[in-house]
Amino acid sequence: MKRSLVGATIVCLIFLPVFLSGPYYTHVFILTMVNIVLAASLRLINLSGQMSLAHGGMMTIGAYTSALLVMKAGLSFWAAMPISGLATALVAYIIGYPFVRLKGIYFSIVTIFFSEVVVLTAQQWQSLTQGAAGIFGIPRPDPVSLFGILHADFSSKVDFYYLALVLMLLCLLILYAVEKSRIGMILRGVQQADSLAESVGIDTTGFKVLAFSVGSFFPGVLGAFYSHYISAINPDAFAFLFTIYILIYMTVGGDGRFLGPILGAAVLTILPEVSRPLKAFEPFVFAAVLIAVIFFVPEGMVGLPKMLKRAKPSSKEGAAHA
Repeated sequence: MKRSLVGATIVCLIFLPVFLSGPYYTHVFILTMVNIVLAASLRLINLSGQMSLAHGGMMTIGAYTSALLVMKAGLSFWAAMPISGLATALVAYIIGYPFVRLKGIYFSIVTIFFSEVVVLTAQQWQSLTQGAAGIFGIPRPDPVSLFGILHADFSSKVDFYYLALVLMLLCLLILYAVEKSRIGMILRGVQQADSLAESVGIDTTGFKVLAFSVGSFFPGVLGAFYSHYISAINPDAFAFLFTIYILIYMTVGGDGRFLGPILGAAVLTILPEVSRPLKAFEPFVFAAVLIAVIFFVPEGMVGLPKMLKRAKPSSKEGAAHA
């Protein structure tokens, strides 16, 4: 049943651009797919018991790395994008190894500090990053042709939509495989009781660093995609509030299940765009939704069906009251 639902969803997403009324709505769905991957990758880090607030900084690194590799080193976008992801994973490893022993809010504070350092570096290193003005005129991805039938030159948002769709499906498949593997089981054990896991010989520090590095790979890739999609990047593009939104997507959707961040990111990205009057009050709307979920639906949106089922009186109870 689940596989058929996933298959039906993918088929709907493939044909969705046919029914979209304009480039704006295509853009909204592109952002939705980007946010889904970001929220899902943040959840992978959370599985190790660490809460990272560095996704904005990692996206900035990925965006600048890809733009500079293409514009200054002459690399193809298709080579620069995975390199950008690997660069962010390497930075996460370097940053994570000495600090991952910190727990709770202390690790989160370090990741916030790291993101601010990334922004300040991009602002001050004018010879490389053009400073606060950012980099403009970033080339679009090189045209691709599939079996000589399907051709994409990325002159329209529809081409970027399908690229975002492929990236989202690949990233989610990798994240799902990691979670269901032995590594995912160990990460859950570390999250629940890292002292107990360490007592049985598990290198908890190593697995936390691994989760932080792998989880940071995906914002690097998506940062590269975004910079070439928008054709511009500046140091403030993925500021602190951006990272908080990713955290809200994961929390509202429900971080206890793989589907949670996907559902949270999809609903909270599309909702303000569909209800245009709410767009100006987006931070307040997100705060209200987050508070409501924390108090009334602790499991997140994925827990709603179970909660409603428990709240629904059984037929026997109804007969007894009658």
